[in-house]
Amino acid sequence: MKQTGTLYLLPNTISDGGWQNSIPDGVRDQALPIRHFIVENIRTARRYLRKIGFNTDFNEVQFFELNKHTLEQDIPQFLQALKANLDMAIISESGLPCVADPGNIVVALAQQQNIRVVPLVGPSSILMSLMASGFNGQNFAFVGYLPIDNGQKLKALKQLERKIFSENQTQIFIEAPYRNQKLFEFIVQHSQSNVKMCIAKEINGPKEWIKTKTIGEWKKQKADIQKYNTIFLLYK
Repeated sequence: MKQTGTLYLLPNTISDGGWQNSIPDGVRDQALPIRHFIVENIRTARRYLRKIGFNTDFNEVQFFELNKHTLEQDIPQFLQALKANLDMAIISESGLPCVADPGNIVVALAQQQNIRVVPLVGPSSILMSLMASGFNGQNFAFVGYLPIDNGQKLKALKQLERKIFSENQTQIFIEAPYRNQKLFEFIVQHSQSNVKMCIAKEINGPKEWIKTKTIGEWKKQKADIQKYNTIFLLYK
């Protein structure tokens, strides 16, 4: 079988602060020799690489952008370096590649073509918020974003509540930071008072704040989460 390079899944930090708090030295050491990267945004990826000690001239580095503007037919070309026996890395904008992140499209192609894929250790705001919530960590679902339309949002929220009680399943979701406060108020207004909600803000950063209360209790306390990276969790 023809030898190929290795596709590394390189975690990113998830909040402001020193990278040493979330990225192991061994992971950084594996990243520094790589010269081919698949990223969501080249500018922020370069900033992250410099932060962890990447000193190579970026004129000698190849970046491919994978985001909502990427054409599907262009993605297979990203793997050419791997086929030439050169290592590559996928870097998420935040946290783990391929988790709430488009990198899985590249990994699926790599798996189909028998290219070795190596996930590297790093932070996940989804799992870290679950750890700190006190909710069921044996059965949980990350459902991404709730609908923007209020009618559809209410329908989705009631579906999550049914799963909480019928399947004993923790429900985890996110929102665009500038819509956090409105989502919080919507949940407090429309959820059952005995449902518990955990708000996890700026995990692993200097402004980290994680609190679990019932909806009834949240009605008496406002969460300051507007424009902060926040994870929402619901359970019984």
